[in-house]
Amino acid sequence: MYFGCHLSASRGYCAMIRQAMAMDADTFAFFTRNPRGSRSKKEDPTDSTAAVQMLRLGNFGPVVAHGAYTMNLCTAKPEDRAFAAEILADDLRRMAAIPGNFYNIHPGSHVGQGTEQGIEQIAQALRRAMEPDYPVVVLLETMAGKGSEVGSRFEELRAILDAVGRDDLGVCLDTCHVYDAGYDIKNDLDGVLEEFDRVIGLKRLKALHLNDTKNPFCSHKDRHEKIGEGFLGEETFARIVHHPKLWGKPMILETPNELDGYTREIALLRALHNNFI
Repeated sequence: MYFGCHLSASRGYCAMIRQAMAMDADTFAFFTRNPRGSRSKKEDPTDSTAAVQMLRLGNFGPVVAHGAYTMNLCTAKPEDRAFAAEILADDLRRMAAIPGNFYNIHPGSHVGQGTEQGIEQIAQALRRAMEPDYPVVVLLETMAGKGSEVGSRFEELRAILDAVGRDDLGVCLDTCHVYDAGYDIKNDLDGVLEEFDRVIGLKRLKALHLNDTKNPFCSHKDRHEKIGEGFLGEETFARIVHHPKLWGKPMILETPNELDGYTREIALLRALHNNFI
């Protein structure tokens, strides 16, 4: 199993890998640019080349880059939508420097245009940005369904996948989001995974965000909590990290923690996994 958390990219790829190793993590996530803006760090080919070697020698699973929260591919304003598409294309170009990894995005919010229109705009941006044989797998994140978010239902994600029409497009399942969206992974994890497989296909499930939730089932609010301290509870995560259909996938913590808290949670996830084995 691959466990990790979000790390700061301010000092480059190699610094993140060293930090992950110190935390007993064998995957990690990072923002490609300011998550609340659009500024990106200057590229460093020497750092990215060394990072590829470090990831291989350290037996890391795929790392999961995350697009900026402000990148809305289906916003109602054409100029803002075009800017978001430019950011998407630039991020994918940058990610090609560390091939074989994932780039995760929130699909977007249609802000009154309607879900069908939002799906088409998201798919159009992805079709334009994803070059043939690109060495990075783009992931659509499952959303909680607050406001006009697209992607809180498996059927909406499937519609985007179909509209893009590429096999190298996957899904990242966020535990807080799916529970808040109305998928009961606490009491029926098998049933939710069966529904995911029926609608999307488990071969498309490439990574998970492991987050407890501050909100009750089907609340559509998206507020993360530390593992075991929210409505999902520790037993839910024990079942998740043990589930054979989820083995081998990077599992990223996005809980409200500093590095020491993430280190404890990574140790907890490993203990939960090993205890079941």
